[in-house]
Amino acid sequence: MKLLQISLLAVATLFVTSCQSKTKKIDSQPESTAAVKEQTTKKAKLNPQDLSEYETAYFASGCFWCVEAIFESVKGVKEVISGYAGGKEDNPTYEMVGSGQSTHAEAVEVYYDPKEISFTALVQVFFGSHDPTTLNRQGPDRGTQYRSIAFYKNEKEKKIIEGYIQALRDQDVYSGAPITTEVTPFSKFYKAEEYHQDYERKHPNNSYIRNVSIPRLNRFKENFGDYLKENSH
Repeated sequence: MKLLQISLLAVATLFVTSCQSKTKKIDSQPESTAAVKEQTTKKAKLNPQDLSEYETAYFASGCFWCVEAIFESVKGVKEVISGYAGGKEDNPTYEMVGSGQSTHAEAVEVYYDPKEISFTALVQVFFGSHDPTTLNRQGPDRGTQYRSIAFYKNEKEKKIIEGYIQALRDQDVYSGAPITTEVTPFSKFYKAEEYHQDYERKHPNNSYIRNVSIPRLNRFKENFGDYLKENSH
């Protein structure tokens, strides 16, 4: 995987819809019978004990619907959970975070098999699937809750993140634009409400999903084909 390929990923085009209004418009448009059936079909989730053998990584890069779908398409990733991290409040809710009334960001918890994919590769996926130069914004979503954060659990992970950021700067991948990604020690992750989990898969006809989330995922797939699961191409 060439480092410079990340420069091919442009910022998502701004749309009228935004992540802040998403929960209010879930059922605002009629959907096909197939789509409704898909929404009511629950995805089989791994039990906590099944995930205990895997490593975890934490990232924030805009709407967690988009970020969850991206990481779930990556080989070696076993599960991705949408939630909140990086803030001070206990037990944050979507109403708090989505409205900017907390210090948390929308984030994801990534369970991965280090025998199949490395933390370094996940950092590449993180930077290659969003624009780390737009402060407190991704596409149409604005606010500190959408800021870019790479969390680290130990000094090794911190060095990997900082080293990759330095490589991006040295190669001028973003044409001189400053990288605003926060490199933050991981503290606590709060799982988001159940209706947020696997949202892109469950609501393919939602306007935000069609106009923002799916195009973002497709751009990632075009540039990181080597990292995709076989069924994600």
